[in-house]
Amino acid sequence: MKDGHVTHGVGDKYVRAVATAAQAVPVMLPSLGPLMRLPELLQRLDGLVLTGSPSNVHPSLYGVTPTKAHEPYDESRDATSLDLAIMAIDMGVPLLAICRGLQELNVALGGTLQAEVHEVDGRLDHRAPDHPELDVMYGERHRIEIAPGGLLERILGERTIEVNSLHRQAIDRLAPRLRIEATAPDGTIEAVSVPDAKAFALAVQWHPEYRVTDNPQSQRLFEAFGDAVRVRAGAGTGAAGPRLAAVTA
Repeated sequence: MKDGHVTHGVGDKYVRAVATAAQAVPVMLPSLGPLMRLPELLQRLDGLVLTGSPSNVHPSLYGVTPTKAHEPYDESRDATSLDLAIMAIDMGVPLLAICRGLQELNVALGGTLQAEVHEVDGRLDHRAPDHPELDVMYGERHRIEIAPGGLLERILGERTIEVNSLHRQAIDRLAPRLRIEATAPDGTIEAVSVPDAKAFALAVQWHPEYRVTDNPQSQRLFEAFGDAVRVRAGAGTGAAGPRLAAVTA
């Protein structure tokens, strides 16, 4: 809600990363659920980004009783993005999911989430620091260990990197179709892929979109996604150049 009105929006850093690092044309999708005619929509797109958000996936979607710790919600987005994730994977639309997007992907494929990870014994506090400067808020928080032989290692060419991972919730039970690509020092899952997807399908818990061109690893992530977008575009039209990549509100 904004000034009493239901509003659809997306952070500039996401659309700018698609345009600059992935070199695709960003198209913002409203959260209208079935009104979006999702299968027909995806036929017209060459890639999909599931963005981060202040909201959380509603716990009823993974069989958990809602509590204050699970809030805030955006059920309109849930009704759009979870279906979009499954359809993109099965239709061969390249998928890059970020933060909430990773959690959506896990829930969409049958996994569960842990609320308030910092309250779990042995876990780090993954929440964003309370600081007015964005560069501090989105600064590197901890390292991740990248799984050998996986998609993320092939993209980055590294086994350990520092990431700006900012989140209250995280994957609890991993969905059956997902493969762990990276973990934090406390065991929190920080990246996953979909091995049986028909195209590129990668999700990360951190925020590579922030100042993407200033970070070589973030740049490589979006470049890999952009390459997959162009492969789909070329297969469908034979055209070259920038292509469409949708981002959820």
